[in-house]
Amino acid sequence: MNDRSDKPEKKKTTRRSLIEWGVIAAVLLTLYFTGYHTQVIGTMQRGMLATGLITPSLSIDYDEMRDASSEFYFADSDYRIQSLAQFEGKVVFLNVWASWCPPCIAEMPSIANLYDEFKDRDEFAFLLVSMDEDFADAERFMQSRSMDMPIYHFRNRDRTVYTSDLLPTTYVITPDGKIAMEKAGMAKYDTRAFKEFLEELAAR
Repeated sequence: MNDRSDKPEKKKTTRRSLIEWGVIAAVLLTLYFTGYHTQVIGTMQRGMLATGLITPSLSIDYDEMRDASSEFYFADSDYRIQSLAQFEGKVVFLNVWASWCPPCIAEMPSIANLYDEFKDRDEFAFLLVSMDEDFADAERFMQSRSMDMPIYHFRNRDRTVYTSDLLPTTYVITPDGKIAMEKAGMAKYDTRAFKEFLEELAAR
């Protein structure tokens, strides 16, 4: 008797589950085809960064640092080719990113906060190198978020030194051309520890 009475309830539960999953699938497909899924995922990952648990490993040990290479080339908005050689003598924050990359979107506000604090100091250079096929996409991304940071369009690199293909990847390069930090993947950069790390590199 109980088995028969349970059948209508099981059907209702199954039907409800199918409807719920159908709605979820419809939302996900809508986000995907409208291009908003990148923003949604990026926002969720930004929440993860806000916990402060994802930060770069920081250690100033010159004996362990490998040589950087000036052969990292990028173009500005006027298509002028530049390279890291032009920034020798500065602490360089080099971030390789793309506007379609959710982890890049997630970490960008922390980079913007960091940039705002250091942008007026000659000892530091911030280079945000976009891997977007169309550089206009990177420019629109920055404009839509009212971020006024120096962005460039990737051209070429010394792949024996800059080996990571993961986006985002961030390098910090010392004034005398050493890689002090390489972080593949997103991180939070507007922390006190990271600011002190940059300051110490500039003071050496």
